[in-house]
Amino acid sequence: MGGEHSPHVPERVPSDDDPADDLPDGLLVADRDGRVVVFNSAARRMTGIAASAALGRDFRDVLPLHDAEGRDWWKCLSPYEGLTIRTRHPERSLFLADGHELLVTAGYRRDAEGRVERFSVCLRDAAHRARQERDRADLVSTVAHELRSPLTSVKGFTATLLAKWTRFNDDQKRVMLETVNADADRVTRLITELLDVSRIEAGRLEMHRQVVDLAGEARKVIAGRVAAGDPEDRFRFEARGELPEMWLDPDKVDQILGNLVENAVRHGAGTVTIVVEPDAHKEGAAVTVRDEGEGIPPEAAQRVFRQFWRGPGGNRRGGTGLGLYIVKGLVEAHGGAITVRRGPEGGAEFRFTVPAGAPDYAS
Repeated sequence: MGGEHSPHVPERVPSDDDPADDLPDGLLVADRDGRVVVFNSAARRMTGIAASAALGRDFRDVLPLHDAEGRDWWKCLSPYEGLTIRTRHPERSLFLADGHELLVTAGYRRDAEGRVERFSVCLRDAAHRARQERDRADLVSTVAHELRSPLTSVKGFTATLLAKWTRFNDDQKRVMLETVNADADRVTRLITELLDVSRIEAGRLEMHRQVVDLAGEARKVIAGRVAAGDPEDRFRFEARGELPEMWLDPDKVDQILGNLVENAVRHGAGTVTIVVEPDAHKEGAAVTVRDEGEGIPPEAAQRVFRQFWRGPGGNRRGGTGLGLYIVKGLVEAHGGAITVRRGPEGGAEFRFTVPAGAPDYAS
């Protein structure tokens, strides 16, 4: 099927710092003779073909693709013999010999005479795309559901007040307006969380690092909960050892701690314990937030940090299900990591670590 190799064209040997390996999509590039000169790690992972079995060989032999009717796609496309005005081919669904479906696009680089100098093929996993589309549909459905309830309440109370203002006394009006205000806060909170999710997924989180007192931030979060009405004896704080100078984004640290404590209060029970200590494995800090509630089943531990995950009690305990997803994104934006396990008192124990950073990285 493929042509003879031209002996004067050197094979491309992949290296550890090959920039093509940084691409999330599979990439195959063939030279003017149709021989593969680039076959990145994503392409190797999707196809199961090793670099040694691809580089230097004819691309049609390396990557035999067929359409849904079983036709050889390369014979139908005829990349090197077709019209010289072609510059690219739109994405379409094609199949490997084992039936694995890929989404394939292709493009050309031509010389002054219109001959193909390089033929590039981009591969995407069709199953991954389908999962993404399902996730988007779930996102739209969940957001619509979360918005409907408070907006219905706001509409109902405002319509009632406008139509029957004189029939209510001041106390009744106050109760209805306080409900409207609380529902408006709920909508604002959801929109804020969705914007955070968007920034995390797009890699557009802006970090404004400065020296942060992690223990002080934890105490501030606890004080805020107590001021909002939680009993003071619900919380226990421990600071263990001396921390290095921590260069972090204070607003995001406050958001991380606030979400973890909120999660422990909302879904847990008993005492909520916050521990701040040096990271024993590398220079930095470790923060643990644990409760004494039902905990998280081991089989659910991998799903905790996904969008719209609900803890025990689900919708009955409120929340949008975005908090822990955002926490993970903010921790990782600091170069840290977060885990969850069963705590010593049976509840959930979240532990995150963040490196100390340095002034050089401060924005």
